[in-house]
Amino acid sequence: MRIAVIGGGPAGLYFAILMKRDFPQSRITVVERNQAEDTFGFGVVFSDATLDAFKQADEPSYRAITESFAYWDDIAIVAKGQEHRVGGNGFCGCSRRTLLMLLAERAREVGVELEFRREASPEDFPDADLIVAADGINSPIRERFADHFQPEVDLRPNRFAWMGSTRPFDAFTFFFKDTPHGIFIAHCYQYEAGASTWVLETDPETFARAGLEGMEETASAAFLETVFADELQGHRLITNRSQWRRFPTIKCARWVRGNVVLLGDAKASAHFSIGSGTKLAMEDAIALHQAFLAESNVASALHAFETGRREDVEKTQHAANVSLVWFEHVKRFWDFSPTRFAFGVMTRSKAITWDNLALRAPEFVAETQRAVAEEVGGSPRNPPMFQPLALRDMKLANRVVVSPMCMYSAENGVPGDFHLVHYGARAVGGAGLVFTEMTCISPESRITPGCTGLWNDAQQAAWTRIVGLVHATSAAKICLQLGHAGRKGATRLMWEGMDQPLEAGAWPIVSASAIPYYPHSQTPREMTREDMDAVTAEFTAAAQRGLACGFDMLELHCAHGYLLASFLSPLTNTRTDEYGGPVENRLRYPLEIFAALRAVWPAGKPMSVRISATDWAEGGLLDADCLAIARAFVAAGVDLVDVSTGQTVADASPVYGRMFQLPWADMIRNEAGVAVMCVGNITSADQVNTIIAAGRADLVALGRPHLTDPFFTLHAAAQYGVRDVACPPQYRWGQDAALRNGAKDQAELRELKLKARPASHAPRAAE
Repeated sequence: MRIAVIGGGPAGLYFAILMKRDFPQSRITVVERNQAEDTFGFGVVFSDATLDAFKQADEPSYRAITESFAYWDDIAIVAKGQEHRVGGNGFCGCSRRTLLMLLAERAREVGVELEFRREASPEDFPDADLIVAADGINSPIRERFADHFQPEVDLRPNRFAWMGSTRPFDAFTFFFKDTPHGIFIAHCYQYEAGASTWVLETDPETFARAGLEGMEETASAAFLETVFADELQGHRLITNRSQWRRFPTIKCARWVRGNVVLLGDAKASAHFSIGSGTKLAMEDAIALHQAFLAESNVASALHAFETGRREDVEKTQHAANVSLVWFEHVKRFWDFSPTRFAFGVMTRSKAITWDNLALRAPEFVAETQRAVAEEVGGSPRNPPMFQPLALRDMKLANRVVVSPMCMYSAENGVPGDFHLVHYGARAVGGAGLVFTEMTCISPESRITPGCTGLWNDAQQAAWTRIVGLVHATSAAKICLQLGHAGRKGATRLMWEGMDQPLEAGAWPIVSASAIPYYPHSQTPREMTREDMDAVTAEFTAAAQRGLACGFDMLELHCAHGYLLASFLSPLTNTRTDEYGGPVENRLRYPLEIFAALRAVWPAGKPMSVRISATDWAEGGLLDADCLAIARAFVAAGVDLVDVSTGQTVADASPVYGRMFQLPWADMIRNEAGVAVMCVGNITSADQVNTIIAAGRADLVALGRPHLTDPFFTLHAAAQYGVRDVACPPQYRWGQDAALRNGAKDQAELRELKLKARPASHAPRAAE
């Protein structure tokens, strides 16, 4: 093969090395626009797992790298006058210049041709079988063929600058400094003897107040030396094209065009806060090389690379994006105790969790557990998910919630034996709080013919039976969720076609505006003032029936595109009266109903509201709208905001992932100052503990896990050795056995996890 690599960074050089080694008859040329010794930035970071991959891919270059690195095991978080050190991480730092020189030397050794100080384009290599565009984050090749590659660039708001210092470090260290201008963050690590990287970061408001806009690099370094004077310990900051920038998160719809393939930052960038840029680039090189080993021609190899590598790249980018968002909003967490703040730093990307940290840093996790318990007066022996929570006079024994889930199994709105078993089993299973499915206030407010209701005596009697069973057999509290389907009403049962209109037997529907959900859906009538008054009265009557049933808590459903959500979203509210337009107007009717409910619901019993924090659609709710909605309900007396997202419009484009709705939950909790419940692809007790300990939510609702495991909470209690969880006396022998087996299973699992950890690449001590 004839291979041309445009760009002499780590991705291009490493791919050239691997290909020339295994395809020695190929002619491979790497062309770099800069001089061989030129590099910008200071050090790069690799984990033990990444070093494992390098060792397997090319032993000589791995040895060269590991002979030139600085190794550390700890991460240190210094904030609010305290330092927390977390061990068991296994990272190394290496000079970027040294890395490039080592890779260039290895490339020459295997016979790769290197050309420097030359600009190149694909046309310069008409005889090439393969052209690798490894030309960096500002890739001219990607931009030239942008119509084909379809890049998306998300320019993040925070400002950052790469600098260096001679101050040594024995840990990857985060410094957080609160100044009169705002919070400055330094990401620091040593990469060789007498040399460390300092990535300085701050939000745009702090950047502006500090007067850094337009300041040349020497002056900005001098300013930051005053900010981090104590941390620099007498050392100076060193600059090397250390201009303040905004990080561009880059994604491309396509990576391949003919025989041209994008590699490294040219195709996808990952934020520096998880130290992944160079790692991602070199792992790209390994994946592309493996595709050529597995396939018989260039086209099939490039196809295999793009289809096989994309998922791993997107996972890394997702973790990096979650991490960078945490740093963008560090002010949300600044009032936390130093311990919980440090825990949030460690778990910010969701890649590290409670159980993971307990394995590597048990003392730190124990300290965090005590800190959470102290704040709520709970037991320091119990992990966060088993700490109590009070909402008005209602006391919850733990933070686990059975999420509201429509069962579509009622007859004429009456919950039957299925519902009795469904709710009773999950209450007995140990959850602190059980939500009903959306319970409708009238026949016309139902989503489907199978929805439960609370508008007549038969329904009230059935719900009274369910509430009585929950209270008699468990310590769980039960919350009534009331809602009105609005324009999403008169549709089929979920398993017959979710949100699809009924073929027969439909009832008339209303909404904020006369906009059908699908083009073929029934068009709702725009609500009149008389309609609003009638619906408000129906909500109030249902709440009074709920009170008679004995429910402990009441939730108003204002999410998922149903009636009240249709008022809140600008996509579904095009009214020109006082209930349309700005968010303050769109809030009026939902707040009217909430006030009417609060007036009839006892003062000692809590109320919550479920909202869709984003519509996942262009022109929908903004974060500012979301906060305005939350704050308005707080002012009206809400005790908990149940944070969901989407389902407002049929053409929404949600971005799913683990705990994908959590950023909106922690935004509302920590900026609106209200307790929140989070939900959305949360599947494990480990995740529940992580979320609560990091202060990102107060309650965690799980839906699908509870469908197949009603005893989710009791199983988690056995896993963590928690004994003070309510269990019916008939089941206590099973609980005792679960606790015994849980301790043994956890010990075995811990041993397996320790064995499965990547081998340490720390340099051996001299004998």
